[in-house]
Amino acid sequence: MTEEERISVAYQHLVKTYLASPHRKKVDLIDRAYKFARQAHEGVRRISGEPYIMHPLAVAQIVSEELGLGSTSICAALLHDVVEDTEYTMEDIGNIFGPKIAEIVDGVTKISGGIFGDQASVQAENFKKLLLTMSNDIRVILVKIADRLQGMRTLGSQLPAKQYKIAGETLYIYAPLANRLGLNKIKEELEDLAFRYEQPAAYTQIQTRLGEQKQDLIGIFDEFTAPIREKLDAAGLHYDIKARIKSPYSIWCKMQNKKVPFEEVYDLLAVRIVFDTPRQEDEVEECWRIYAIASSIYRPHPERLRDWLSHPKANGYQALQTTLMSKRGRWIELQIRSRRMDEIAEQGFAAHWKYKEGGKEAEDSENELNRWLSTIKEILDDPQPNAVDFLNTIKLNLYASEIFVVTPKGDFKTMPAGSTVLDFAFSIHTFLGTHCIGAKVNHKLEGLGYHLESGDQVEVLTGKQNRVSKEWLEYATTAKARSKISSMLKRNDRELQRVGKERLAALFEELDIERNSYLEDRLCERHGVRLREELYQAIGSGCIVLDKEDRNIILGKKRRNWLRHLPLIGRKKKEAEQKAQTVLLQVEVQADDADDVVRELEKMGLKAVKKFT
Repeated sequence: MTEEERISVAYQHLVKTYLASPHRKKVDLIDRAYKFARQAHEGVRRISGEPYIMHPLAVAQIVSEELGLGSTSICAALLHDVVEDTEYTMEDIGNIFGPKIAEIVDGVTKISGGIFGDQASVQAENFKKLLLTMSNDIRVILVKIADRLQGMRTLGSQLPAKQYKIAGETLYIYAPLANRLGLNKIKEELEDLAFRYEQPAAYTQIQTRLGEQKQDLIGIFDEFTAPIREKLDAAGLHYDIKARIKSPYSIWCKMQNKKVPFEEVYDLLAVRIVFDTPRQEDEVEECWRIYAIASSIYRPHPERLRDWLSHPKANGYQALQTTLMSKRGRWIELQIRSRRMDEIAEQGFAAHWKYKEGGKEAEDSENELNRWLSTIKEILDDPQPNAVDFLNTIKLNLYASEIFVVTPKGDFKTMPAGSTVLDFAFSIHTFLGTHCIGAKVNHKLEGLGYHLESGDQVEVLTGKQNRVSKEWLEYATTAKARSKISSMLKRNDRELQRVGKERLAALFEELDIERNSYLEDRLCERHGVRLREELYQAIGSGCIVLDKEDRNIILGKKRRNWLRHLPLIGRKKKEAEQKAQTVLLQVEVQADDADDVVRELEKMGLKAVKKFT
């Protein structure tokens, strides 16, 4: 097949996928974007040697087929490298394809290249760009994730050093982002591809071991599902049963975390039942019906029932999960979900647009996404001054597992696992957080740092005063709480500095001395602080009380009136050099200040001699 034929086949496959989707059929727009991108990238090749246009076509295919997005996102995917790699501008894109497509292309362009820089500050800045664009339009990050997935699938053409860097960045940022957006299938593929390039030996070893066990696992699956199929068929249900083999990266993580060899990873196999139901409101009842059928055949583990139906995960995931004892004496996880739930589990929030008119669950999940994006915006509005702190703070929102906490009114609130009472208070309202003194957890008094568990009922207790202190950073684990506490601490510091500066200025005025940096530095020296801001803050907080010795330091400046002559000394030195004459200057100072005078004059290049009379 020629290159032209390959390109044509790829484009026709994209159009066919799009036409099979439920989106409005704007093929003309997609065709224009394809022709524009093809002309823009004409003659350019990738490192692998293939024509460059094959990359945007592959990204657009992922956007359409695997993310289920529409014409706007497909066009943005086709055009995402045009501005960065050719002479066309963002204005050109906007004029030809409209502001929305241009906005997404602009967002993807801003976060092109790597997140990892040579310095943490560069990483933080690039990460901020990514999150800012994501919070403006979620499709920006969805197109970027598709771009990263296609890049990871073709990473073999890159040099080893670049492979390692891109793989690390994928595990650090893009896989957690995909997980947070509910893109479970893509998240797993990104993790496995990154694992393959980061730790090729471990990856190959696990893949080999999985291959060796494949037939055995298929046998276990067939044996386990046969009686379940029989009863589901008898009940007249329409369903699919799928085997889910644990991914190499998940296996490796379990081996590392549990410190066990491959042979002791027992949950390699999970079984998923995906059923069809004509009415969305019947889904929950049908899940429990299938659970009753399965648990009548196999004994369920009493502590491993997970109800994600009534309270979906923050990324929209819904399912009923249980663990059953097979006839071979092995625990096997069973996941039960509807076709709609299955699509949302694989495509995340992208699938919610398909079900936007589909009831309260889709609306709730969209609201959950908006709440999460609001948290991201809050953190970006007041980021950590330290780049590493900022990266760590924001990553708390990406990696954390979830728990459900119940308010006194019986409402369920999703929180990251490991959240404390203080985190919960800030998640409800900043005022509640800053005035929190503890909480009643299941009607028992607990402190700010108490770690909450799923199902805890929490009533936040508050005091009249704002109580924020540096110790609170040890109690807070969520990004929102830490960001708000840091913001309050900085505001408090600024207020103390203002008060301290005013007190110091008042002392200078009282002593009739003009305030200057030299004297303030002398005061810093005396009190062992490095910066003037630290001096102001210590004075404002009362940690430093200005005393007689501080007054003497300030008054000493009045006796050392030699400093006002220094500009004159400089001029006379210059005149002397011009006229080749020697100028003798006499400055009367206190005996104990003589050394200071000598140092200042020598800094100016003048020779100074102490003379005692």
